[in-house]
Order: sequence, then C-alpha cells, then structure tokens
Amino acid sequence: MIGVVGAGSFGTAIANLIAEKSEVLLYVRDPEKAQSIIKNRVSSNQKLSDKITVTIDIEEIATKCNVLFPIVPSANFRKLMTQLAPFLKPYHMLIHGTKGLDINSSIEITKENPLSRNHVRTMSEVILEETCVVRVGCLAGPNLASEIDKKYPAATVVASAFEEVIDTGQKLLKNDRFLVYGSSDLIGIELCGVLKNIIAIGAGAISGKGLGENAKALLISRGMVEMIHIGRVLGGNINAFLGLAGVGDLVATCTSNLSRNYTVGYRLAQGENLKEISESMEEVAEGVNTINIVKALADTYKIRVPITESLYKILRGDMTVDESHQYFMKFPFSPEIDFI
Repeated sequence: MIGVVGAGSFGTAIANLIAEKSEVLLYVRDPEKAQSIIKNRVSSNQKLSDKITVTIDIEEIATKCNVLFPIVPSANFRKLMTQLAPFLKPYHMLIHGTKGLDINSSIEITKENPLSRNHVRTMSEVILEETCVVRVGCLAGPNLASEIDKKYPAATVVASAFEEVIDTGQKLLKNDRFLVYGSSDLIGIELCGVLKNIIAIGAGAISGKGLGENAKALLISRGMVEMIHIGRVLGGNINAFLGLAGVGDLVATCTSNLSRNYTVGYRLAQGENLKEISESMEEVAEGVNTINIVKALADTYKIRVPITESLYKILRGDMTVDESHQYFMKFPFSPEIDFI
C-alpha cells in the first residue's frame, strides 16, 4: 500500500494515478472533510478511485505504507513532518510534491544576520531535518491537477540523490499518458517548482490587463533568467531550469487559468487586493510567500530581480500593475543571457 499525505487537488490527482497500479491510503487532516470524502468519494472535485482508502490517523499511514507522497502547503509542511516523525523509520521513502519554501525559525533573523540560504529550507531539507528518513525525493513538472484528473497527457520529474527513489517513483506513477523522468539534482528540481510560481503571478497580471502574448512571452523568458539567478544562489544547477521541471512547468503555469498563481496575478490586475483573493481561494497560491522570501534573499545577496521586486510591491500595495508594467519596460536589461 502507498501513502499520500494531503487531499488537495494535486495530492488527490497523484493518489488516483498511483491507484491505477497500487492500493492507496490517503491521509486527510480534517475529520469533517475526511467524512465528506468517504461518503461522496470525491476529493477536490475529483472522483476517487475505488482503490483509495481515506484515513485521519497519521500513525496508520506511516505504519501501513513504506512509501509516502506528502503533498501539503509549505506553510503546514514542517508541522506535518514533526507530527509524522515519531512513526517514521529509516526504511521509509518520502517523495514530496510541495512547491514552496520554509523558513527555519530556529535560526534568528536580525539586521546583522539578514535572511540568507542558512535560514531557507526546501521541503526535502525539512524532511531531513525533522525525521529519520534518508531516502527523500520530489515531484516537479507541468502537472496541473485538473488535467491529470481528466487523463490528458502529461509528464513529471522525480528527483532524488537515490536512484532507488527515482525508480520507485517511476514504477508507481508512469503509465501510457503520464511520463516520468528522473534527475539526481534534487535541490535544483525543487527550486524550479518553487520559483516558477513567482513568474506565474506576473503572467496572470499581464493577461488580466490584456497586454497580449508578446508581453507574456517577454515576461516568461526574462522570468526564466531571473529564476536561474536566484536558483544558483540557493544551490540549484542551471541544467534543471532548462528541462521539464523548469521551462516546462514555467510555460504551463504562466499560460493556464488552471494555475492558482496565475489566477492571483490575473485578479490583482482586475483590481482585487491580496486579502480578498486569498480569502476566496480554496487552496494556497505558493507564489505569494515565495515572493516575500526571494525578495529578502535578493536584498541580502544584492541580486537584481525586477519581476520579483515589482510583484512584491504590488502585493504590498506600493505599486499598481500598470506602474509595474511601465517600470519593467524601462528596466535597463543588459545581455539577454548572462548565466552561461
């Protein structure tokens, strides 16, 4: 039996994919939501496979499943790992699907010690810090949950330092419409999934203002350059950004209204504020928190990230979408590609 932790849209889609080959135990934190899912056999607007069993017992999923796919918002990820840790053993394997960053609160942030890579953790690093699990991996790629649910063709990357983790992820997920690639660059692949959310918010804002496809293509291409500069500071490899988890995921989330981050940008351009948008969304748009973290990191490392800087100001109400467009068009970019 394979465990999936989290019944959001992506967690549910992955659970259904795995259920095509294996029995699945799906952990749902909220008892009321769990009862609704059990009764209706629907989770996040997706019909559940008959091979999926729902549980609210976190010990049960660790006891019955040696392979777990934790897919919960980054804001809840560390807490989840601390709750799961007492029941995990070194033989467990965790492949997460969370595209966000965590701030390690055990390291104090001060004016003399500003936010740096020492404070920031990817989800795989959180797993390693909070549990005894060694074999850790992640999922990343253009994986819009509703399209996976509709059985449209798609692909993902399973990244890990352990070949066994990659092989396991491929065997569990791959089928005739869902390709699964492997990568040993765990941090690089994770960062691709995290950083593209920033650019997706910007792309949504361009669409919301009706600025056209040329402008969106400009943003996506410059956004890729910005992602690489940030990713290198955080320990990522350039190659990861040029593959499926990088440019592939970036294109998908920057061009689809199925993307939560794209939707945030679109609604900002329509005149809504962040509070209104956040309160009305059923699931978290990870890009909002990522913008705040990356802006602080860019300040510390003296990196120019004009897209992130503009979106940071928009989210704070210090700049309008129209003003950011004018600023971006006047920004003195130098060579188009300066990282090779």
